[in-house]
Formats: sequence, structure tokens, C-alpha cells
Amino acid sequence: MGDPRAFITLGRAKEKERDVSERTKDWRELVVPAPLDDVRAQASRCMDCGIPFCHSAPDTAPKAGGAPPGGCPLGNLIPEWNDLVYRGRMEEAAARLHATNNFPEVTGRVCPAPCEAACVLNIDGAPVTIKTIERTIADFATASLEPMRAARKSGRRVAIVGSGPAGLAAAQELARRGHDVTVLERDDRIGGLLRYGIPDFKMEKGLLDRRMDQMRAEGVEFRVGVNVGIDVVARELRASFDAVVLTTGARLARDLPIAGRELHGVAFAMDFLTQQNKRVAGDTAASDTALRADGKHVVVIGGGDTGSDCIGTSLRQGAKSVVQLELMPKPPLVRMPHNPWPEWPLVLRTSSSQEEGAERDFAVSTRAFVADERDGARVAWIEAQRVRFEGGKMVEDPGSVTRIPCELALLAMGFVGPERAGLVSDLGVELDARGNVRSASSGATSVPGVFAAGDVSRGQSLVVWAIADGRRVAKGVDAYLACLQSADAGVRKSA
Repeated sequence: MGDPRAFITLGRAKEKERDVSERTKDWRELVVPAPLDDVRAQASRCMDCGIPFCHSAPDTAPKAGGAPPGGCPLGNLIPEWNDLVYRGRMEEAAARLHATNNFPEVTGRVCPAPCEAACVLNIDGAPVTIKTIERTIADFATASLEPMRAARKSGRRVAIVGSGPAGLAAAQELARRGHDVTVLERDDRIGGLLRYGIPDFKMEKGLLDRRMDQMRAEGVEFRVGVNVGIDVVARELRASFDAVVLTTGARLARDLPIAGRELHGVAFAMDFLTQQNKRVAGDTAASDTALRADGKHVVVIGGGDTGSDCIGTSLRQGAKSVVQLELMPKPPLVRMPHNPWPEWPLVLRTSSSQEEGAERDFAVSTRAFVADERDGARVAWIEAQRVRFEGGKMVEDPGSVTRIPCELALLAMGFVGPERAGLVSDLGVELDARGNVRSASSGATSVPGVFAAGDVSRGQSLVVWAIADGRRVAKGVDAYLACLQSADAGVRKSA
């Protein structure tokens, strides 16, 4: 415990952000790293609680209409590295952080920090700035990453299909256990959601490149532009590898099948974000498929993180206006009695992108996309209507129909599950009631030797849960391969 009175004498102080007028003119990260002395002072506020609720989160679904549990899904040793940071022992802090988290430079930037929600000091709304401290440790460590090579090789081959956070975490853990790991990615670069779903102003991609260099040095092979299920069919994949881990995510976006959906200018949020991330990386999009907000009235449909990322991207592209519509009612400003600490607080949040100039509206249903009178193929308006919720049912207000100017509509309403055609179907793995790949706690699916981790089996979730799943399933794969090794040894002995 750093300073036994710091939680009383010191207030909570978060990292500062670059001024809106400056940061919306470029794609660099908007957060200004805090001075180390300030971070050490904030780390001293940690009370080293007898029961550190920040430390871990039970892997349970929330009660109906309730909040998910707070706490870190990775089991990060938060009180330990808080104390080490306070004492200036950064190398030891980095070792403790990496003991549970493969990519703290990612979670320290994009995780919503359920650990802070569960911090005992959050009872008074002033939790320890755990996310800032984590990012500071991670940035110290990633400046000089060293590979952790396996002492000996197992001779077993593992294919990881998909290179998002779950796939990369599983790949690194398995390589460090001595297995030959190949990551197969459909896109042109490694990273999945981390590469193309998160804008650079939240996380610059050089961080990923540094981590990929470390993983290559540890023996991980990366193959991009491989559409598994088409370029490599399921039969070939299983014949070439001792185990297969599906980490393809939940990429089926929720659509909005209303009048005018076919109009030009109505697009999925992830297509829009991916294009811009590729531009930042130096790529160009064909003019007939380019999605840009320059000089346009933009409407983002969906109030979550993806919608927020669309706002920040649209403003940096030079949108004329940005409106964000949310179907659900406006959340309360403070916790309600049915949402006690240490649950995740179901309260109104305003993201950095929303602060940059978007207009937000709640309890609004989109009824139709309306074409431009001069160009009947392009969207010009959204027809919307106010709704309210009574007894759990949505009721439309008939007198509230309105039109909102819209030259680019971005659908950011979440995801409905993994893509099932192709690899998932060909492998014949069992699905659960929601259409996700059913798997055991070890990650094992109904097909021997095939495992699943992350959103492909969990459904749409957080990056931190995906990393935790990748680590957990890597242990399951390692145990399975050890059984194969023992069985082969037994066969050789009997022969």
C-alpha cells in the first residue's frame, strides 16, 4: 500500500486530452500521457483492499435488465502493480502486469475499465485511475519489448483463424508453450478489430506492429490475405494442423431493414471505420466505394462505442453535422438503486468523440431512409419517430414523426454473431441458441481438436474479455496437445 492516507488527501486526476480544436485536425491519439510523478501519486490512492473487487470479474451473464459484474476479466494484479508504480519500480510493475495481460498497451487505451467501476473508492465516484496507471506501465514496457521464447519445441502445429485480440492472445500463449503457431487472417494486415475497428485517435497502430515483431521473434507465423473456408477449406486446415482455434469474432452486423436501406450513403459502421483506418495506413479506397463524411450531414444510428468512433471519424473528415440516434431511453446521471456497486454503472456516459461536437438524441426509432429528390439513388433524409417504453414494450409516439438531414447514415447497432457460412459450417461445430460456436470452459468445441475463443463463442463483447478468453483457451489447447503427445508416446512404446 503506497500511502495509507492518499485516498483521503489526494483527489482523482485523469489523463488530460488534447484540445478539441487541435485533435480533430489529425488522427493522432487524443490522450496526453500523464507525467510519471502524477501517475505515481495517483497509484498511491490504492487502498490495498482486503477484498480487491477490481481484481477479477466472474464470467457470468448479467441478470435480466441488469448490469454485468465489475472487475477485471483478466484478473490483473492491480493492487500489486499500483504499489510498485508508487515506489518507482516500473520494471517489476511491467512484469506483474504482463503476467496476466498480453496486450496492456491496448487495454490501457480502449478498455472501458470495469476495474475502476468495481474499485472500492468508486462508492464515492472517485476510483483509482487504474486505466491511466496501466497505460503508463504498458508504454514503459513496450518501448523495449523482448521476446519470451519457449525453452523447447513440442513439434505440434496450431492454426489460429483470425487475428483479433482473442486470436493474438492465444497465439502468443501457445507459442510460449513451445508449439508452432500460424495465425491466418482474411484481411491484408494483422490485428482484426484492433487494426481496423479502433480509430487511430484512440490507439495508434504502431503499438500493434511492435507487438507483432515480438510475437514473430517468439515463433508465431502470420499469414494475411487467407480466407479460411475458401482459400483453405476446413478439411485441409484440419489435416495440416494438430489443433485449430477459431477466433473470427462476431462480425455479422445488425442491419436495419427499412424503406430506403438500399440507397447510396447508407452503410455499416465497420465498413466506414475500416476504410478510414486503411487511409491512415496509406491505402486508398476506390471512388465508387469510398465512404466519406466530408461536407455531409451524418447520422449515426446506435449509441455504443462503435457509434462513438464513427462520430470522431466523421468530425475529423470534415462532416457538416453529426447526429447520433439511440433507440433506448437516456440513461440516468447517477446509479439507480437496482444497480448497486460493484456492478457496472448503468449511467449516462459521454465519450471523447461525443464531446467533439455531435448532437445526441435518445428514444428515437428510425422509420425510413428518404432519397434525394435530385438523385433518387442517394439518401438525403432520415424519417424518425420518438418512442417510449411501457412495461418492457416499445410504444411509438404517433405525433412525433420528423425528418433529419442525412447524406451519410452509419449503422452502428451492434453485432448478431459470427459468420457461419464457410468455415464454421464446413467444420460442423455445434452452435448455441444465439448462433455462436458452442464451447466448453477449455474452449473445446463439439469437433475434437477444434477450439473457439472470443466473440465467435461469447458473442459481441469487450477487448478485455477477448484477451482473457484467448489466454484461457490456450491452456485448453495446450492440455489437448499434451494428451496427443502422451498418446503418441504410448503407441511408440507399444510398437
